[in-house]
Amino acid sequence: MTTFDKREEAFEQQFAHDEELKFKATARRNKMLGLWAAEKLGLKGADAESYALSTVMAEFEKGSDHDVIAKIRKDFDAKGIVQSEHQIERTMSELMAKAVSDIKAGR
Repeated sequence: MTTFDKREEAFEQQFAHDEELKFKATARRNKMLGLWAAEKLGLKGADAESYALSTVMAEFEKGSDHDVIAKIRKDFDAKGIVQSEHQIERTMSELMAKAVSDIKAGR
């Protein structure tokens, strides 16, 4: 195996690792965001967990952070919860940092 082949293989392994981390962190972030939103919506226990799961699934079904934000925004509007899109995005960013940190720490 040449040096170039070794470097290429290492790059591919790093890319795969980064994509796995991103996938896990996004799912974890969306669950935490769903639990945050559930609390604002007054949901507890199994209802809160179910809502968090639906938030995780919103990203997988449609494929973007905007769809998750839109789901939460719609649910907040339906219940009369005052929370700007900026506040939801800020919470989402904070939770992403926490999710990445937790995964890297093995939690």
